[in-house]
Amino acid sequence: MATAAEEEVRYGIVGVGMMGREHLHNLAHLAAEVGREQSVKVRVTGLADPDHESLRLGLQLADELGLPAPQTFSGHRELLDSGLCDAVIVSSPNMTHYEILMDIISHRQPHHILVEKPLCTTVQHCKKVIEAAKQRPDIIVQVGLEYRYMPPVAKLIDIVKSGTLGQVRMVAIREHRFPFLVKVDNWNRFNCNSGGTLVEKCCHFFDLMRLFAAANPVRVMASGAIDVNHKDEMYDGKVPDIIDNAYVIVEFDNGSRGMLDLCMFAEGSRNEQEISVVGDTGKGEAFVPESIVRFGKRMEGRDGVVTIMAEDERIKYQGLHHGSSYLEHLNFLSAIRAQGACGPSVNLSDGLLSVAIGVAGQLSIEQGRFVTMEEVLGS
Repeated sequence: MATAAEEEVRYGIVGVGMMGREHLHNLAHLAAEVGREQSVKVRVTGLADPDHESLRLGLQLADELGLPAPQTFSGHRELLDSGLCDAVIVSSPNMTHYEILMDIISHRQPHHILVEKPLCTTVQHCKKVIEAAKQRPDIIVQVGLEYRYMPPVAKLIDIVKSGTLGQVRMVAIREHRFPFLVKVDNWNRFNCNSGGTLVEKCCHFFDLMRLFAAANPVRVMASGAIDVNHKDEMYDGKVPDIIDNAYVIVEFDNGSRGMLDLCMFAEGSRNEQEISVVGDTGKGEAFVPESIVRFGKRMEGRDGVVTIMAEDERIKYQGLHHGSSYLEHLNFLSAIRAQGACGPSVNLSDGLLSVAIGVAGQLSIEQGRFVTMEEVLGS
């Protein structure tokens, strides 16, 4: 592994589908920016994917971005054994995360890890990854819950943490968006591969609820169904089973509550995400992609509401997530360069709890009852 003195970090990407190539974009911009400002060299040295077309597209993109051609591998183990990488981005399909993470963590050579959400598709696998990582203090594992870096969301987080809204009592998040995109082999059409919609897509929002509430979840109640999307699709004789809309209520251990309103057939929306946080003295809202934040005090009423545009001048590439993936990479690189002096900005515990809330929500829909976090997390 490159030392701090060498000022070089070599990246490998495992899974070069849509998100893998998005990471490649971000790393290209990161390499140009930090090389100019911080005199650290960022290089993408390896791409691993069993899908030949994904590898071809990855190499093509690297060339278009002006990057030296990375070495390609048909699997993650070959990439790890190559000795070419100091850090590995895991952006493969959800159901492969557990095996890949365990292989990276147990490898004789240390590799820092940025794993796309969800950490794993089951609570049990998340917990096993956490236990394995405890035995490797020489590596950093960061979870890709990058929505917290979106400028309007980050600004609202700052407002909440400043105490402007008082004690947070309610968090409401609405995501009204387009259906799931087509992925390699249509893996994301089935709960057994993705963990279910509330794990695959909504772990982002459960993570944000925890941040805003500054508390941990106690129990979850959800209602959801497959009402519009994917009903006329069939793959290997099977009809997709992923829900396309849901309401989810999350109760926290400090008495606050969160609610998710999810609809994945709502392309006719001005904003994809609308977030409302209400405390005992004020209210704040964030809107994506308008990048607007509003907040006001109860005592000042409607006339006292402040509206601001949220921006982050550090962002050099907007990409698919409004610049949040670029900021995620900045944070990951900073943690690597700190050589363990600071932990990752989104840790494995964050990843576990975001998955666990989603699992509880999926179970609640199936069984029509409140599900406690205790029964999902176990001992």
